[in-house]
Amino acid sequence: MAAIDSDYNEDEYIRTERSTPTRYPSRATYDRAAVHAVIDEALVCHVGFIRDGAPVVLPTVHARNGETLYIHGSSGSRFALLDGEPVGVTITLIDGLVFARSWLHHSAPFRSVVIHGTARVVRSDEEKLAAMAALIDHVAEGRSKDTRPATRKELAKTAIVAIELTEVSLKARGSHIGEEPEDLELPHWAGFIPLTLTAGAPVPDEALAEGIRMPDYLVGYSRGGIQA
Repeated sequence: MAAIDSDYNEDEYIRTERSTPTRYPSRATYDRAAVHAVIDEALVCHVGFIRDGAPVVLPTVHARNGETLYIHGSSGSRFALLDGEPVGVTITLIDGLVFARSWLHHSAPFRSVVIHGTARVVRSDEEKLAAMAALIDHVAEGRSKDTRPATRKELAKTAIVAIELTEVSLKARGSHIGEEPEDLELPHWAGFIPLTLTAGAPVPDEALAEGIRMPDYLVGYSRGGIQA
């Protein structure tokens, strides 16, 4: 990892050639808090690696514990074979749709984190349990203490891969509309439609024991909001 920025700032990730976008680099930021916000809001990440000489990209769930990203898989999956291998991870939130007067300028506001690193398969039961608890709490804060922990048999079936957050960037686009000046008078609607992930009302399991009430952390459940 060759750093481009020589001045270290603990509030930012070090910018490298690989973490610098080739298109619209001005949209990139290395701010740790902004990166963490996207990772913590998103429910799905995509992990890319090489297997048998060909690229593979797989979706999975994730959680962040400090500067470590944990991803979840089965002990029989390809994730369990990634120990020591280079990987790329993308985490993207789509915040809306931009409708322009021309085809070319239609777009989508987004926030996207790209992570480069080396995968480490978690071997320690203690770290694996902590990572699994983080994965559960990533979905709903406090859920891990409100449910049964994994058994040793369940631990053996689960693969947890850790990736250190060192070479990271965040690229974002707002809701602005880019238009050619000569198109501004065209008789076509242009504008922005916000998109959000909206949770419906929780539906209790039919086999739920009598007297068990819905936990407070599920009331008004949401995953954050858009950034226009």
